[in-house]
Amino acid sequence: MQDTKIATSPGNLTQFEYLALNSPLNLSDGHARQALTPAQSGIIDELPSLWADAVKRPVEEVERSAQRAYFELLGQYSHPGADGRVLACYSSSVAMEIFARALATTTDAIGLVHPTFDNIPDILRGVGMRLVPVEEHWLHDDDLPADLLRSLGCLFVTTPNNPTGKVVTEERLRRLAAQCAEYGVVLTLDTSFRGFDTRAQYDHYAVLEQSGCRWVVIEDTGKLWPTLELKIGWLASSANVGLPLAKVYSDILLGVSPLVLSMVKRFSEDAAGGGLAELHQFIANNRATLRNGLAGIPDISFPDPDSRASVERLDVGSRTGIEVWTALREHNVFALPCHQFHWARPQEGEHSLRIALSRSAEAVTKATNALRAVLG
Repeated sequence: MQDTKIATSPGNLTQFEYLALNSPLNLSDGHARQALTPAQSGIIDELPSLWADAVKRPVEEVERSAQRAYFELLGQYSHPGADGRVLACYSSSVAMEIFARALATTTDAIGLVHPTFDNIPDILRGVGMRLVPVEEHWLHDDDLPADLLRSLGCLFVTTPNNPTGKVVTEERLRRLAAQCAEYGVVLTLDTSFRGFDTRAQYDHYAVLEQSGCRWVVIEDTGKLWPTLELKIGWLASSANVGLPLAKVYSDILLGVSPLVLSMVKRFSEDAAGGGLAELHQFIANNRATLRNGLAGIPDISFPDPDSRASVERLDVGSRTGIEVWTALREHNVFALPCHQFHWARPQEGEHSLRIALSRSAEAVTKATNALRAVLG
């Protein structure tokens, strides 16, 4: 009964993802579920020594070391970790909850990129926020309207965006930050998919600091590496942010495991030594498998040809995403219908699916064959 209810009247995208967790052909959630590389397996073998080292070292020292390794891996050399303005959380969703609670003490209006993953609007609505859609293409074109910015306390941007993979360029971020500084708006970025796209690895923190705007950035290690949900969500902020982030943080948690921080440091070091380029090629190969395997099917298209994120949108023509999702379940394949990414106007995503690519090549191939059977 629960499955039927969710299939016909879903509550949120995470419920769809939950249904897929036990399937070997789960291409639903965006978490990393591919096999460890040999080098990463070696890091797992190091866990006893990492444990012993973490026990002996001050937690702050372990945390700063992990911050440097992760942020600098992705080009974020100006991150404010040395100033104590980076808070470590169990996940990016926990960081998002802390941010939302803190923001609600100063404003009730937030401009949110549309579309984006639905747990972001759900968390913001949960603290009483009034959400104003900011269409994705606005972020990449001209200045945002002054009337819009005057009505907001915060502008929230996901870059690279989920599910589109669209990246806010350095030039555009500089202009958005300048506008937010001019109108007193907090600029908040969710950069959870930054690690997949070198175009998103310019130093965001340098741009934000130079702008003088109030800003918050949410980072996430959990999309990059298959670490069985052992991950860190970082919550970084400007010195002038004016939000009680540290207070709300202390209401929710004391800190995170130094063992997980140590593991993140080692995975970051491996990535800097060539593992990140290897991951990029792995995702590109899976994307090519999906696109090539569905080539030639009438009315089927890929609306994000430039995406490098670890997810891929698929337009399924006249069928709805729910219909295709239901048919795929007969093959024990799970993808994600896209209607709720379009949180303000779900009908705009009714004919799309999102396919996760951080899976084994074999799983992507089998799922692609099932998609072709269903769609062709």
